[in-house]
Amino acid sequence: MAVNYSAKEEADGHPSGGVGMPGGGAGGGGAVKTRKPDNTAFKQQRLPAWQPILTAGTVLPAFFIIGLIFIPIGIGIFVTSNNIREYEIDYTGTEPSSPCNKCLNVSWDSTPPCTCTINFTLEHSFESNVFMYYGLSNFYQNHRRYVKSRDDSQLNGDNSSLLNPSKECEPYRTNEDKPIAPCGAIANSMFNDTLELYRIDNDTRTPITLIKKGIAWWTDKNVKFRNPTGDGNNLTALFQGTTKPVNWPKPVYMLDSEPDNNGFINEDFIVWMRTAALPTFRKLYRLIERKNNLQPTLQAGKYSLDIAYNYPVHSFDGRKRMILSTISWMGGKNPFLGIAYITVGSICFFLGVVLLIIHHKYGNRNTSADIPN
Repeated sequence: MAVNYSAKEEADGHPSGGVGMPGGGAGGGGAVKTRKPDNTAFKQQRLPAWQPILTAGTVLPAFFIIGLIFIPIGIGIFVTSNNIREYEIDYTGTEPSSPCNKCLNVSWDSTPPCTCTINFTLEHSFESNVFMYYGLSNFYQNHRRYVKSRDDSQLNGDNSSLLNPSKECEPYRTNEDKPIAPCGAIANSMFNDTLELYRIDNDTRTPITLIKKGIAWWTDKNVKFRNPTGDGNNLTALFQGTTKPVNWPKPVYMLDSEPDNNGFINEDFIVWMRTAALPTFRKLYRLIERKNNLQPTLQAGKYSLDIAYNYPVHSFDGRKRMILSTISWMGGKNPFLGIAYITVGSICFFLGVVLLIIHHKYGNRNTSADIPN
């Protein structure tokens, strides 16, 4: 027997019960369940759509334009990167001939600290401001538990967190029943080598002025890190009731003699607390500013680096470096970005030429098969 469907039922997609249907009749039950989607533009996929048609007239110009734009940009970035002066010294001391080999097995609490001197020569002058970095290798600051081992409320100057640090700092939360300030594994492993640079002229050593302020991010120095509230001129009283991290030779309120660079707002400490993403990294240590435009910041010649070797890395097969570098508008030396632009641009230009040849040779052929005579 035929079943009639109303227009409303067709539109709704839910036929009501009727004669010959289950649940139909005068005393019919509920509507029959169906898995058919509603008859709407969205559920029936009838929304307006745009589908590009790729033709030789659109694809070929795109390849050539990308190539002609990327290649000059890559060349410019690559040349700019090569113009940056950079000099690196590895002073780990694993080689027997290294002056720092005697300090290789130094411990955190070595007294007095082991010292060594490395002489080197700059072949080219460093014209603009010079940035001195320290670099570490095989040091995984990106480990999940290491990254979480800190108390941001304590570092932001909260007095209650100062005496009751977060449990995330364990096992560097307390020591000898006193709260550690700053707590956590990041602060406990702070880099503490001391580097001093000298220029050698006729066997006379002239110290190079190293600026220790301005090396941290402004937001870190002025927003994220603050000393506890109270008498700002008496940090000893502000940190009363706390103890230093286990591996530190002195408490946090003795990091510097200048009040605006001491305690939690010490810039060396702030730089260290910004963890690195990779196991080989460098962090800004000091600035060397250019005194005048007539002379370079660091002239070509002989120099010496005096090192107070306090930071042990031999136990985890790590390495330590000192890097001198200038910068440009794109930052430090990084040839990868320029090479990447040149590579992508060259590939696009090459594919454009290949596709143009193919289109010129085969694009005008009739799609119908040729019938031989």
